[in-house]
Amino acid sequence: MTGNGTDAGDAVTTVQELKDRVRAFRDERDWEQFHNPKDLCIALAIEAAELLELCRFKDTEELEAQIKNGELPEFEHEMSDVLSYLLSLAVRLDIDVTKALLAKMAINAEHYPVELAKGCKAKYTELQSGAER
Repeated sequence: MTGNGTDAGDAVTTVQELKDRVRAFRDERDWEQFHNPKDLCIALAIEAAELLELCRFKDTEELEAQIKNGELPEFEHEMSDVLSYLLSLAVRLDIDVTKALLAKMAINAEHYPVELAKGCKAKYTELQSGAER
């Protein structure tokens, strides 16, 4: 990753590179002292709420059209804030988010087997009991 990162993308940038970038940004500003797990979780929740606020009073089609047409640049900004705080939390707690995500997906695969969950929005506890079938 070079420059401000605009020449990079998901296909070429690793999660570790993003974590290193977030860490460097924090360290250049001497913010590690503020990056405790509690405050990072609070910041993450606030940014997620700001992302949610952009969805308020819009139906799905309207929201998707605005995002795809570039009429809602704040959506990417708020998503980036959420990711930044999540990566900051991972850096602080030394969590490998790739391993964590893959482990959670394995758990979800057990909770939501394709034969029960495909096309069904029921929670896994309802799926297992056959409630939403």
